[in-house]
Amino acid sequence: MRKRRENVKNHEQEFRVFRNRSLVAALIILLMAGALVSRLVYLQIIEHDVFITRSDNNRMRVEPLPPRRGLIYDRNGKLLAENRPTYNLTIVRERVDDLDTTLQRLVDILGLPEDEVETFRERSRQRQRPYQPALLISDLTEDQIARLAVNRYLLSGVEVEAQLMRYYPDPIVMSHVLGYVGRINADELADLDPGNYAGTHFIGKTGVEYTYEDQLHGKAGLRKVETNARGRVLRELDRNPAEPGKDITLTIDSRLQHMAYDLLGGRRGAIVAIQPKTGDILAMVSAPGFDINKFVTGISYKDYRALQENLDLPLYNRAVRGQYPPGSTVKPFEALGALQDGVVKPNDVIYDPGYFQLPNDSRRYHNWLRWGHGRVDLERALEVSNNTYFYTMAYRLGIDRLSAFMHQFGFGEVTSLDVQGASPGLMPSREWKREKYNQVWYPGETLSAGIGQGYFMATPLQLAAATATLANRGQWVRPHLAKRIGDDTVEPPFADTKPDVQIDQARWWQDVFKGMEAVMNGSEGTARKAGAGLQYEMAAKTGTAQVFSLGQNQKYDADELAERLRDHALFIGFAPVDDPQIAVAVIVENAGGGVSGLGRELTDAWLLPDGKLEDPPGTTVNEEIESIDGD
Repeated sequence: MRKRRENVKNHEQEFRVFRNRSLVAALIILLMAGALVSRLVYLQIIEHDVFITRSDNNRMRVEPLPPRRGLIYDRNGKLLAENRPTYNLTIVRERVDDLDTTLQRLVDILGLPEDEVETFRERSRQRQRPYQPALLISDLTEDQIARLAVNRYLLSGVEVEAQLMRYYPDPIVMSHVLGYVGRINADELADLDPGNYAGTHFIGKTGVEYTYEDQLHGKAGLRKVETNARGRVLRELDRNPAEPGKDITLTIDSRLQHMAYDLLGGRRGAIVAIQPKTGDILAMVSAPGFDINKFVTGISYKDYRALQENLDLPLYNRAVRGQYPPGSTVKPFEALGALQDGVVKPNDVIYDPGYFQLPNDSRRYHNWLRWGHGRVDLERALEVSNNTYFYTMAYRLGIDRLSAFMHQFGFGEVTSLDVQGASPGLMPSREWKREKYNQVWYPGETLSAGIGQGYFMATPLQLAAATATLANRGQWVRPHLAKRIGDDTVEPPFADTKPDVQIDQARWWQDVFKGMEAVMNGSEGTARKAGAGLQYEMAAKTGTAQVFSLGQNQKYDADELAERLRDHALFIGFAPVDDPQIAVAVIVENAGGGVSGLGRELTDAWLLPDGKLEDPPGTTVNEEIESIDGD
């Protein structure tokens, strides 16, 4: 008999299970809801200010407003450095998802040549402050701008920004005076005020641009803008305008500067002209020059290497850094020192047999005229540039007194006020040689210093400054380039840091000036051809500087030497003698001699109404050489 099936279903138990599960589920839901509510309270109430700020930052940002760089003018108001509108390509690395991919897209879009790609990538990785745009390419073309606009949706963090770019109308003639601006590098970035240079990509590197960077740069401003999700600016919310840099007016006369550059005629050399009473540098030329506009946007490796490898050294500022033996141009200063120290009187006469000998020494120190000038006094010694006379003066003075007196005229010192990179030259002394070479000073070295040779070195700027001091009869006015900064006139910096040259008797100045006038006007003057037809009184001195030393019995023959081994030619002068308006120093490398015509023409241009000679002498370097008897 089949058993009856038992009923295993227990409704009471099932109900209990369902109830327990429901309670657990409800508890979980309540906990989760509590957590959600707690999180909402935290976000919406406790952290409200934080997240509202983040929200605003997603649609609003603060952008720097770089200041307009100050302009540079010459003394007559001619524009020497201006700002031109241009478009630059920048990138903010923090807003780029994949930097390498973005850079490759830019290379493809712009079609950059292979030799520029590596430089392009280096710029993108250059050290930069967070969220500051890094400059990739300057001065974009219209075609490049159009390509970037079409592909903008692919280029997050990349912007085309309008900015003013530095431009120099006379980039070669003014290259060494103005200097140039260039991209801010990592070292400069570390030293700059991050607020003031925010949004600025360029800084003064050399010349006036470097010296007056603080005045020319100005002060950066800020603007607050609203952007969309892609970072495009929708509207401007607030603005704190930038303060533009101050305009600077230089003492340079661009007409005289151009003339000086042209007078050099493509030869290596320098010309500096100074206004003695004020210290204004009227012209300061170093040739050859170079195109400074190429450095603003970033000079190519090929062009920069060509400048570096050029034997004529166009990047080298000969006017302020070139250190040359000054040769016979130092003789007027030495003559004053000899008069002041009582080792000679104006009318004292020595006999020149063509050489000078030290006591108990068989070596002969030759005059440039081998058979000598016979009887020579101070005036004639300057007129004919007699070496034997100045060997005698140097020997009587000794190197200690000679060196100390030459320092009064600024030799061996940096005396300019605002000329960047000026070299001190070298006025040798007994102590200097001991420190430099651990050797004693020899009397023969004093003789060499007495005619501006040996260890003696000077820059063209030093020679012009010393000549201006000579023209002022010892009053020091420091050479300077800035005439006005903004609306403020730069007062002439008289001898506030350097004492005037001390000469006991005022007539000694005139004794020296007579000899210098005879250089231009005397029958034996070494610059008599250049002085023909002078319409004013000019005091001058010519000189030559040896590139290498001759042996005891060797004779200098320019025709047998390579061009770069020939003597340098120098000239200093000022005019008019009684009321000096201009002091000039000229050096032409390896010219051999005879550059006084260049100084004469420049002086004519400044002093004469029409700037022309009635019967102008030849102005090329070589035309005078054959007509000059001495240096």
